[in-house]
Amino acid sequence: MKVELNPRLFEASSPLQPSRKPKGAADFSRILKEAISEVNRLQLEAEAAIKDFTVGKRGIHETMIAIEKADLSFQLMMQIRNKIIKAYEEVMRMQV
Repeated sequence: MKVELNPRLFEASSPLQPSRKPKGAADFSRILKEAISEVNRLQLEAEAAIKDFTVGKRGIHETMIAIEKADLSFQLMMQIRNKIIKAYEEVMRMQV
């Protein structure tokens, strides 16, 4: 049985290849920034809904929906933040 050499195995360890930033890291930070922006947008929307409710432009149900959306998105963001911190702490505890 003939075993063929796979050139991809040596690409990452080749000293002639410049090191590149992994694409996944940039995508992760971009997605995280977009998610934080979305949470901020929902918080601002809820604040505007409260102001509109106080002057009579919106009903209580629309205002409560906006507030709950903002609250749920914030809670989700905090849970994701906690998971990221736990993962970071776990990596920092690893022995090299």
